Amino acid sequence: MSTTETQQEEAVLRGTPASRGAAVGPVVRVPEPLGEPAAGPAIPAERREAEAARIAPAAAEVGARLMALGSKPGLDPDVANVLFATSMMAEDPALLDAAGAHVRDHGTPPARAVYEAAAGFVAALQAAGGYMAERAGDVVDVRDRIVAELLGVPAPGVPPLSGPSVLVARDLAPADTATLEPATALALVTEEGGPTSHTAILARSLGVPAVVGCRGAASLAEGALVRVDGAAGTVETVAAGTAVGVDLAAAGPTVVTGPVTTADGHRVAVVANIADAKDAARAAEVGAEGVGLLRTELTFLSAATEPSPDDQRAGYAATMAPLHGRPVTARTLDAGADKPVPFLAMAPEPNPALGVRGQRVFDQGVADRDGVLDRQLAALVAGAAEAGVRLKVMAPMIATAAEARRFVTRARAAGADEVGVMIEVPAAVLGARELLAEVDFVSVGTNDLTQYLFAADRQSGALAGLNDPWQPALLRLLDQLGREAAVTATPVGVCGEAAADPDLAVVLVGLGVTSLSASPAALPAVAARIAALDLDTCRRAASAALAAPDAEGARATAREVAAAG
Repeated sequence: MSTTETQQEEAVLRGTPASRGAAVGPVVRVPEPLGEPAAGPAIPAERREAEAARIAPAAAEVGARLMALGSKPGLDPDVANVLFATSMMAEDPALLDAAGAHVRDHGTPPARAVYEAAAGFVAALQAAGGYMAERAGDVVDVRDRIVAELLGVPAPGVPPLSGPSVLVARDLAPADTATLEPATALALVTEEGGPTSHTAILARSLGVPAVVGCRGAASLAEGALVRVDGAAGTVETVAAGTAVGVDLAAAGPTVVTGPVTTADGHRVAVVANIADAKDAARAAEVGAEGVGLLRTELTFLSAATEPSPDDQRAGYAATMAPLHGRPVTARTLDAGADKPVPFLAMAPEPNPALGVRGQRVFDQGVADRDGVLDRQLAALVAGAAEAGVRLKVMAPMIATAAEARRFVTRARAAGADEVGVMIEVPAAVLGARELLAEVDFVSVGTNDLTQYLFAADRQSGALAGLNDPWQPALLRLLDQLGREAAVTATPVGVCGEAAADPDLAVVLVGLGVTSLSASPAALPAVAARIAALDLDTCRRAASAALAAPDAEGARATAREVAAAG
């Protein structure tokens, strides 16, 4: 190999494809987190109380900023949920009391006191292991923001962008990315993270290319001109003078030409995931056939008291209005774990992800919360009628046929005609024969189903490989669901991030999935890929993926089959 060829090869970095499309722009590096604040000198005894009193207001300011970011209209709901949870962590009394004690008892400067107090919490979480260990990174993010507030320096995060740029970072927290705009953030590159990380989810929501888990990204110099290909997972240094901007040829189609069918006429609904009216308008703009997932929890997450039925109805009607005449599937309030709802006053649990969350919060067989669900269902039915859409409702975190039956009974009592449930835990698939008999449809939340299948928190960068939706074990579970659904003729949708990958969409159709729901920006590429292949090719691609030994093999063999047609 010649020297020139070697240099060209070294100029291409490879990572995990996270959001399709391509763009060229100058690198803007996101600064590393703050270092350790100074440990001394000790504060005189007469000043300690006043210095300790500075900590709570600083934490409250950080919490308020995070809450404001989480309430930003049009923000990706998964990112918003984490921002809300992080804002509450910023004002955790245990953390603030521990930091105050360091100041009062030892004269530790407030910034250092917060740093040391947080270290104790981080160590305890890491020692607990599992889900709790993965929350340690959230504590570190909150710690650095409070420390920056106390020191009067800028909070860690994305610097102001003066023009179109490619952001390069070790990782991007939700708070770092909440204010990004596609006009300036042309693409994202991170050294850590996986295809279901916060960075990947936000990038797909924004419709910007992203490559995560990119080894060597730290070597990219500030201002260097690079081309990011989110489909290939490559970051390539390009010659000075190359035009900056989105590569429109790589961006693919921009609208869905529906109704969508395979090349031989097999019908597949291509619908959108939305959370508010802005999302709905975008879904209508790109030609979505309807909505496969209306997330309803954002109204509740920032509410100190339960929103009134009239406020809920009006909000749902406004959100659904841009989709007049189309079907809209609404997921009822998905509370608990990383989605705390203050007015529900839920008791702390040692492992919230495996506790009373989702429909369990409102299940009369577990912990019914005094009519909250019934009022929401009635508001959804009324709001849909006002907006002129065909409403379908579904419950999150259903594990058994009995749970499904109880939800269907309540939903029908509220006036809902089409009622289904989310498939997010393996038990729901293993008990599908009984569960499917209770419902009109099911929708697979691949993000949660994957994390529960592999016991791997989907927010963990270290476990991103396990949370890859191409994992054969997950695909085999979906194959089993598809076979059971074929017997009962029950429609099966997918509304997790897996549906945003055109290559994986081919496999899902081959497994019997009848509708694919993703962020509006992802829909045109998904629809185009489905329309280009016949159903037999989709089934052969699915069979190849099922037989693969690992996620990488499943992805590669399915693509080979699809490419051969």
